[in-house]
Amino acid sequence: MTDYPRWRTDSVKEALKTRRVVIVSGARQTGKTTVAKEILNKYNVFMPLDKKNILTAALDDPAGFVKNKSGTMIIDEIQKAPDLIPEIKYVVDNDRRPGQYLLTGSANIKSLPSVTESLAGRVKSIRLRPLAQGEILRKKPAFLDMAFEGEFPKKIIGYDKEAIFDLAFRGGYPEAVLLKMQKDRRDWHKDYIDTLIARDLKDIANIKRQDSLRELIKILASWSGKFMDLPPICNALGLSKPTTDSYINALEALYLFEKVAPWTKTDYDRVGRSPKTYATDSGLMTSVLGWNKKEVMLNPDRAGKLMETFVFHELAAQIDLGGVYSLYQYRDRKGREIDFIIEREDETLVGVEVKAGQSVSKEDFAPQIWFRENIIKGKKPYTGIVLYSGEHTLSFGDGMQAVPIAALWG
Repeated sequence: MTDYPRWRTDSVKEALKTRRVVIVSGARQTGKTTVAKEILNKYNVFMPLDKKNILTAALDDPAGFVKNKSGTMIIDEIQKAPDLIPEIKYVVDNDRRPGQYLLTGSANIKSLPSVTESLAGRVKSIRLRPLAQGEILRKKPAFLDMAFEGEFPKKIIGYDKEAIFDLAFRGGYPEAVLLKMQKDRRDWHKDYIDTLIARDLKDIANIKRQDSLRELIKILASWSGKFMDLPPICNALGLSKPTTDSYINALEALYLFEKVAPWTKTDYDRVGRSPKTYATDSGLMTSVLGWNKKEVMLNPDRAGKLMETFVFHELAAQIDLGGVYSLYQYRDRKGREIDFIIEREDETLVGVEVKAGQSVSKEDFAPQIWFRENIIKGKKPYTGIVLYSGEHTLSFGDGMQAVPIAALWG
């Protein structure tokens, strides 16, 4: 993991200069501990709760455990000892010194039922996702700047359709990235899921039906990039809606799945209000579903689902960095849909549609053109992009461009 410079490392260092508490959260095995250790010096102390004796001390005497007179105390896997949170709150309420605590967590601590004290105003939360392609290639993120300026390279070579599918099947978990064979990655992903269920799940939820949970992971993976229809899922699992909801919430708290909210800033009464769910790593998704690359490339539905999930991760990793962008999706009751809408803080919009194929036509821009002319109506700047697996940037007029998927990192 140390071979890959993480984009978020500088964000952590900067946050510690102004915030009393910084939380780095994300799925297990994404490199949180490695990022935390990069700030270690002789004034800081590293307390990994994965070690039994350290966890025991934290649970037995939380007030004594968090005493910290100088430097930064790094507490790794904070979800294992949520009783530390109110003690940390007490300390930082009486000492406003920045950079006192750096917490890492493989679960969203806001979802922990035992966390009743709020750190609002005292904490900066930073999300660490699986590796983006730009991080693997040691390139700085540039796609959002290019998108809002409307300026892309005319041609990006070296990434044909098969090469892009290879990247999507590989995903971004650092250890899985190092594995060359799909079978080895699939075994790694299986072991990863087993570990989450056996070790991490009990920290955030009381799951009585682990068999149903495993099946739910497959179902949610198959719905990635779609709008979930919950009743059929409940029926397939033999679970009530409240129980199914609680299981989905647990998987989201472990950062396996994520919802993208709808863009609803319009008076158009037929706009959809439902979020869209994505697997947070395309490689893990393909392993859970047992997909084969050659078969997926020949299946339009699966190919589209995989490419959209892959692009979601790449976009989300860059949107996390700026602090000035928000990610949405759009769908109305007439079936018009835009995969992603990126809104900058000045309300400028960029729409992104994803195609797995190597060709683009004017028809592919139809939903975005309708959206711009009927919803935006010239009130906000709007640029429309179709990402595809070709290598040329092509203009379709009026701010509409076909752009190679590789522009996300190229």
